[in-house]
Amino acid sequence: MAVRELPVLEQPEAAMCCAPIQAETLAAADARTLARGFAALGDPVRLQLLSLLATSGEGAVCVCDLVEPVGKSQPTVSHHLKILRAAGLVTSERRGTNNWYAAVPAALAALREALRSA
Repeated sequence: MAVRELPVLEQPEAAMCCAPIQAETLAAADARTLARGFAALGDPVRLQLLSLLATSGEGAVCVCDLVEPVGKSQPTVSHHLKILRAAGLVTSERRGTNNWYAAVPAALAALREALRSA
């Protein structure tokens, strides 16, 4: 049995985009950023995928290892991951024939911070 080498995915430079919603009015750009992230999480499969990635102790997970936990086909899982990536919530890297994904902690923190009570 071949052992897969786990990639260390580059994390994009991310800064907290927004103050808590109750603290000050959102700028249009910040509202668009947050809306993309929250919209991506509006699907239960994407929410579950993000949870799997965020709690992975190995940092990155092969798309092939995400199929069974969510009970969807590989093309469906890839589609959902594409949406999460477009929203900036995950990052990906191609290794051979497989794509590896990791959560972007700073993006998750920005969503949490936006909802934090003032």
